[in-house]
Amino acid sequence: MSRKRTHSMLERRRQISVRSLATVDNVDEVKRTFNRHIHYTLVKDRNVATNRDYYFALAYSVKDYLVGRWIRTQQSYYENDPKRVSYLSLEYYMGRALTNTMINIGIKGICDEALYELGLDLEELADEEEDAGLGNGGLGRLAACFLDSMATLGIAAHGYGLRYDYGIFSQRISNGEQVEEADDWLALGNPWEKGRPEYMKEVHFFGRVLHDDSGCRWVDTQIVWALPYDYPIPGYENNVVNTLRLWSSKSPTSFDLKFFNDGDYIRAVLDKNLAENITKVLYPNDNYFRGKQLRLQQEYFLVAATLQDIIRRYKSSKFGTREAVRNSFDQFLRKLQYN
Repeated sequence: MSRKRTHSMLERRRQISVRSLATVDNVDEVKRTFNRHIHYTLVKDRNVATNRDYYFALAYSVKDYLVGRWIRTQQSYYENDPKRVSYLSLEYYMGRALTNTMINIGIKGICDEALYELGLDLEELADEEEDAGLGNGGLGRLAACFLDSMATLGIAAHGYGLRYDYGIFSQRISNGEQVEEADDWLALGNPWEKGRPEYMKEVHFFGRVLHDDSGCRWVDTQIVWALPYDYPIPGYENNVVNTLRLWSSKSPTSFDLKFFNDGDYIRAVLDKNLAENITKVLYPNDNYFRGKQLRLQQEYFLVAATLQDIIRRYKSSKFGTREAVRNSFDQFLRKLQYN
């Protein structure tokens, strides 16, 4: 068999079939989808809609053509059971999801034409997208490039990270000096993420080890919920859409009514605040003990939640059902690659 034919067969295997999925056939279809999201998703009309509204409508429209490929990719992984790569990083410098997604699934040109006919400019709407507060340096950019490359190569990969509420900081100039402020990048919502509360995991902190006749037990721990949000990672023109799963820390007891009724409003939400501090900020200041402790908690939280999710996925049966079909871990190392 020739090298050219072998390469061609390999490329076909690495692509995901889009048979029966919605495709973008013409400009009018894009315009209808865009207007539908303006009216029915955002509940606006053209008289009051802003460029931010138009950005969200376009993002939801593009996502409509993405999710079928996303689901089909995950179905393919469950059906064929390939070796999977799990990539963990404390930061991801993702760049603009809207432009990247349109290019990778091959609809940027037709979306540009549809917006032009609606009297809108694609570049102006793309500028409305907030930079994801998930990373800001070389490590984060490298991690994002790895995810993009694996999706384009058709590798069955999953990224894992933390969903920071505020990233690091935003800046403004006051009296000629830089002033740092919280980067509330999620304040207006994120059209690209999908919350997955059904896959929430328990992560335990602190506590003590109890020794008794039955052995050792870890007791009196502080429990924090790890709530996952999924973010699509589309490959370039191969219909593959991998997943970046980001964990958000939540308290099992978000509100203590007794303390609130007693007038102790701070203690009423103390557990909530302590738990959610874990994913508040990327790289908290660790010049003091509590900052060092929080950094360590972030790292442990990411690893503990991710390992539980990897084991769940390993044990899952085909097409994503949550019934365990693998009780043996003999094949665990052959089916998984950690980075």
